[in-house]
Amino acid sequence: MPGLLPVEQAQERLLALASPVEPETLPIEEAAGRWLAEDVAARRTQPAADLSAMDGYAIRFAECPGPWTVVGESAAGSPLERYVEPGEAARIFTGAPMPEGADTVMVQEEAARDGDTLRMDGKGPSGVGGNVRRKGRDFAERDVLLAAGTKLTPPALALAIAGGHGALPVGRAIRVALISTGDELVPPGQPTDTAQLPASNGPMLAAQLDGLPVKIDDIGIVPDTREALAKALDAASDADIIVTIGGASVGDHDLVRPALRAAGADIDFWRIAMKPGKPLMGGRLGEAIVLGLPGNPASAFVTAKLFLEPLIAHLSGAGDPLSRFRPAPLAADLPAIGKRAEYLRGRWRDGAVEALTQQSSASLAALAEAELLIHRPAGSAAARAGDTVDILPLA
Repeated sequence: MPGLLPVEQAQERLLALASPVEPETLPIEEAAGRWLAEDVAARRTQPAADLSAMDGYAIRFAECPGPWTVVGESAAGSPLERYVEPGEAARIFTGAPMPEGADTVMVQEEAARDGDTLRMDGKGPSGVGGNVRRKGRDFAERDVLLAAGTKLTPPALALAIAGGHGALPVGRAIRVALISTGDELVPPGQPTDTAQLPASNGPMLAAQLDGLPVKIDDIGIVPDTREALAKALDAASDADIIVTIGGASVGDHDLVRPALRAAGADIDFWRIAMKPGKPLMGGRLGEAIVLGLPGNPASAFVTAKLFLEPLIAHLSGAGDPLSRFRPAPLAADLPAIGKRAEYLRGRWRDGAVEALTQQSSASLAALAEAELLIHRPAGSAAARAGDTVDILPLA
């Protein structure tokens, strides 16, 4: 569509507007959800010694099938402090260090013990090293455990801790200023007349960003005047990202672009070949990135999902900041679409996905019902039930 920028190009240009922010070092219990600013290497070996993988008896495989004399016990945190000689065995428990001299674990289900005399009562270990977790099997000292740009999920945090780390270098929290524009808006919970609307987009976006490393500054509701917008933009000048909501279209009261230009902003792009969300705008104002979202709720939500969330991840140091769609089968037919990519609000049905009936960008009821977005590239032909489409889960 002439004059409209494809979504992928707009995402690329938006992320190119700024580099990741400066890192900070956080205690590991505070680093969850952040992205690593540097590679994290192991400071220790895991396991640090050969360990038993099962409850049983540590033996020398050369003497299999025994018998052996049980000479002691090795438990996790309490190893046997003696050498296991030929003809000897040690009681051992899962996670316990292998005694020196022993090389294999016979599981207790295949052991017959009479006092200190041990015999094998079963098939026995498969070979030398059976049921043993070898030293360094998980990782060795100086191995790179996590690469820069990795998101610190709970398993990633556990890996870093196991590697000997108590603090990690991560991108700092991103400062996001939210500016809701419109004479028709009133604060949540206040009475409205027929010309007014509760201002839901700001709280919705703040909740949408919950769980990302952000500090939200909600500038509040701004009337449709250049003076009020100029004051709001000045109040947001310390932000890394300034998000305006509404006022970015072409109507007489859509004053965000003129106000931004008057404040010295450089508008990099405006109007995207997507539905919903065509009036999306991106640029810079001083050191901040400006992202102008449409005012309709579904448009604001979808564009925040596809542009604002990846931008935050990029500034935080994510190695792969863009949202990743995945394939799923269709539960019902979809018509062909035109020259704009579509992001249909949808849901699961019997292991497949279907678009909701209501796709109006103003419909909050349908948005609240949506479990996923169905991506239909520009110019897509009609799709039939059973065809594969790309989806982005919303939870």
